Amino acid sequence: MEGPGCFSDAARHSASMETAPEIFDRNALRVHRDRAAQTFGEYDFLVREIGARLSDRLLDMARTFPLALDLGARTGGYGPVPGGPGGIEHVVSCELSERMARQIESGGVVGDPEFLPFAEGRFDLVYSNLELHWANDLPGCLLQITRSLKSDGLFLAAILGGNTLTELRDVLMAAELDVTGGASPRVSPFAELRDAGALLQRAGLALPVVDADEITVTYENLFRLLADLRGMGETNTVRERLRTSTRRNIFLRAAELYLERYPAEDGRIRATFEIIYLHGWAPHESQPKALRPGSAKTSLADALGTAEYSAGDSADPDRSNVD
Repeated sequence: MEGPGCFSDAARHSASMETAPEIFDRNALRVHRDRAAQTFGEYDFLVREIGARLSDRLLDMARTFPLALDLGARTGGYGPVPGGPGGIEHVVSCELSERMARQIESGGVVGDPEFLPFAEGRFDLVYSNLELHWANDLPGCLLQITRSLKSDGLFLAAILGGNTLTELRDVLMAAELDVTGGASPRVSPFAELRDAGALLQRAGLALPVVDADEITVTYENLFRLLADLRGMGETNTVRERLRTSTRRNIFLRAAELYLERYPAEDGRIRATFEIIYLHGWAPHESQPKALRPGSAKTSLADALGTAEYSAGDSADPDRSNVD
């Protein structure tokens, strides 16, 4: 499927991807999304909630964004929509899974965030709802997003952070160690909040803002949590993951450990999702800029109404500078 401002497949090449480590199996992610496409609406609670939060963030901006790109659209509608906050008139929906893209009512573009198929300076707004944590080359993705924005265009995204599913990671590792004496990667690594602001600046985005919150979801048991992750298309795609079927006794042991270590009310268990929000603008001359060092016309001493002394001077004229 093609969309506004698309390049051909031959043009979808990113030099940064030649050296970026391949942590995730992108083909496996596509397969997981395809598998989840038919029943995704039954498992979309987290994506739907974060989409509403991204939309709310546009309410505080005295701006309009006529053309928006929904990057990682799933089956569509999980974020700012035409007629809602931001004065959006049209949304181009881009999704890795063709089966999901075909369900988007307004039509979707099948595309990979690691190889964006859009012309430079195309969009007023690019938003992404729980998509970019799967990128092997997140700095490269952000750079492509910056290039696709019009001058003074907005990038707004939510990704899963490093505290996501820490409970699941803990009990699966402990259970596998108990049963087999070894462990393999079973929960994907996620970005850390402390690194996110630097990533935005590295991509050339101005006025970066990064913040996070946590959403705690309770489940009947471990198997209901795993079923939800499968239904979301968010199961493990780490390249070093175990490629054979996991022994059932490992999951049974993990379920026991989960209930022991992370209980919730009424005999349920809890699962944590850390959401990191990213917010930055394509550079424009009208944006505030930091002053050059030494260019200030008013000193801090003047602002505070105090005297100013050179280095080595004493604030007490009766005291020597040397003891």
